[in-house]
Amino acid sequence: MRHSKLVPSVNAGSMADIAFLLLIFFLVTASISSDQGITRMLPKDCPTNDCDGFIAERNILQININNQNEIMVNNEIIPPEQLKDKVTFFVDNNGDSSCSYCHGKRNEKLSENPEKAVISIQYGKKSNYKTFIYVQDEITKAFYELRSEYSAHVLNKKPEDLTKEDMETVKKAYPFKISEAKTR
Repeated sequence: MRHSKLVPSVNAGSMADIAFLLLIFFLVTASISSDQGITRMLPKDCPTNDCDGFIAERNILQININNQNEIMVNNEIIPPEQLKDKVTFFVDNNGDSSCSYCHGKRNEKLSENPEKAVISIQYGKKSNYKTFIYVQDEITKAFYELRSEYSAHVLNKKPEDLTKEDMETVKKAYPFKISEAKTR
């Protein structure tokens, strides 16, 4: 009599079911992080025919974040809470007296008018992202404040009541121009 060696086998049919159920369980219970960042729209075309041209130094507000995460405006270290006011003061300067809605002091060293004002942001290699976002937020707050004031005093409307056409008018009055390119 011959005895054949029977190898016990495991029924693997239910293993696929268990693996599938585990996969579904982890997909349902896992949290998927959403992307975070700054929502900015890049310009489609050059708004003027002179995009490679010269911008007068007085029309550029240079904001630098150094490697120690200190904020410098025109090579002067400032406390972070002063940044919004510096941006507002710079953009709303009305240096050439052509802006009928500006309330600036007409300083000869600051921007000629809001349409020519450019904010230049530069940062060091060891600057952290938190400081960069803070600077972006403060600039955004300054422009929101200027645009809200314009809509209230010129258009006699609250920002939330603006139509699409009104919003375009407000954006033309205070264009949001930020550059992260190295200035020469």
